[in-house]
Amino acid sequence: MSFATKKAFLEDAYLTACEGKVVGINERGGIILDTTNFYATSGGQPGDSGFLELEDGLKIQIAVAVNGADKNEIVLVTADGERLPEIGATVISHIDWERRYKLMQMHTACHLLGVVCPYPITSANVNEIDSRVDFDIPADEMGKSITKEIISGKMMELVRGNHPIFNQWISEAELEANPDIVRSKNVRPPKGLGDIRLVCIGQNSSIDSQPCGGTHVSETQEVGEIHIGKIENKGKENRRFRIRFGPAP
Repeated sequence: MSFATKKAFLEDAYLTACEGKVVGINERGGIILDTTNFYATSGGQPGDSGFLELEDGLKIQIAVAVNGADKNEIVLVTADGERLPEIGATVISHIDWERRYKLMQMHTACHLLGVVCPYPITSANVNEIDSRVDFDIPADEMGKSITKEIISGKMMELVRGNHPIFNQWISEAELEANPDIVRSKNVRPPKGLGDIRLVCIGQNSSIDSQPCGGTHVSETQEVGEIHIGKIENKGKENRRFRIRFGPAP
């Protein structure tokens, strides 16, 4: 049996605490709530960590949030040795905010990279220190116009422009009618889960609009100083861009 977890982070990525009720404990001891602000590992972004606060004040440390039977269900995996709550108990989900915010900055930076490097994305991975995005770029297009210095400069122009970042929702039928919205070459949004969230950058989505279920900052200047640390060849046409915090060395 699977449950549908209300994902509070979809509407408010800045929600550091959220009340929910325990609706299930799976066979591995994973906790399932009816509502949570914990993001589950998906789309290259790692799941949140943090703790649950019980009504008696005791805390249950959460090592990571993952998807359950399907992407409608979020399972909170406890740290070793932690107690489990009773079914029906009311708890407060507290995410590790410092870590989450870094992931929000980095995930947003990946979107900015996709804007200034408009090629099909073959893979991506987000973490708190650096991130990577792989693009399908023909070898003859690399060179003078695609260097880590040029790409870094264009990304920082978007950061300093302080463009708004917001969500819009479209139906699966609207996505099917506009397939070019999806920049990922190998992965498309799952079907059958309802409307699809677009993460939009710029007034009236003037800079970008991309299906994404991750967490992001609300304006580009929050990303802070970033740069491309390295561009690597990963196959005939696969180029890996590594995003790092801070100014270029």
